[in-house]
Amino acid sequence: MRITTFIAAAAVGLMGQIAAADPNFWKHEWPNTDFSKTSISNWVEILSGGPPKDGIPALDDPQFIRVAEEDRIGPREPVIAVEIDGAEPRAYPIRYLTWHEIVNDTVGDVPIAVTFCPLCNSGITFDRRVNGQVLSFGVSGKLRNSDMVMYDRETESWWQQAIGTAIVGDLNGQELTQLPTWMESWAEFSARNPDGLVMAQPNFGRRYGSNPYQSYDSSARPFLFSGELPPHDIPALARVVRIGDAAWPVSRVREAGSVSENGVTITWEEGQASALDGRSIANSKEVGTIRVRDTNGKDVPHDVMFAFAFHAFWPNGDWKL
Repeated sequence: MRITTFIAAAAVGLMGQIAAADPNFWKHEWPNTDFSKTSISNWVEILSGGPPKDGIPALDDPQFIRVAEEDRIGPREPVIAVEIDGAEPRAYPIRYLTWHEIVNDTVGDVPIAVTFCPLCNSGITFDRRVNGQVLSFGVSGKLRNSDMVMYDRETESWWQQAIGTAIVGDLNGQELTQLPTWMESWAEFSARNPDGLVMAQPNFGRRYGSNPYQSYDSSARPFLFSGELPPHDIPALARVVRIGDAAWPVSRVREAGSVSENGVTITWEEGQASALDGRSIANSKEVGTIRVRDTNGKDVPHDVMFAFAFHAFWPNGDWKL
């Protein structure tokens, strides 16, 4: 289904959603969520993305196969690489995350949530431990600034995926720890980790490998977003490398090949396809792989997201142009 279909469907119900932007409207679906505890000042910011709670099914305890056994994934397809000391490297293919958005897993002794919000191109891995409690996450079906709102199943608090912070409920204000993972091509991951693991295809009836958001990253405006567009004439859906509250346009890094600033080195390498371009992810346009390392060569937590989302969540952010 093309993204224009989503937009057309959303436009029909948008006014109704705005009128219903009130916690009292949501309590029948979220009876265990304490809406009195929130950092949201204007409930109109919260919109339905279409599917209801768990309508996009998060994955729990996924199965894995060896890299050598995998024959479905194209060499240029993106995966999220998770390499934690003391554990075997794992790849989480975007062809699956596009349809599930969250994977709850444990790598070594670290409980993690691998997340991907297609509408913001935001792929972040979090430690699921908060104040000694291990949380598990699901997809709420809500959006804020076009970004996925997750929820934890233990308290049914709502969490903003792009910033890893609880925005509604008992855990309001708590923050998840972002881990230093990255998105790269299947060819890059498998060449570096020939004995590594890759998440096996989930047992759901989905068109894995296809992109339901066809041509989205060529759109002029993001889906279900009415906020301010980025400054400096940066296209809304241009990719940027976010590190903390600073953002580097991927186009700048791509042109230079490598940029060293703020105590980090950001590199770009050819070979990774967009997950949000053509109908087939494997055959989509080139976006390349971003890696971020510190002065000791260690990987640094970061995100490669759309410019509009960075500006929405970091309106006073530092643009590294």
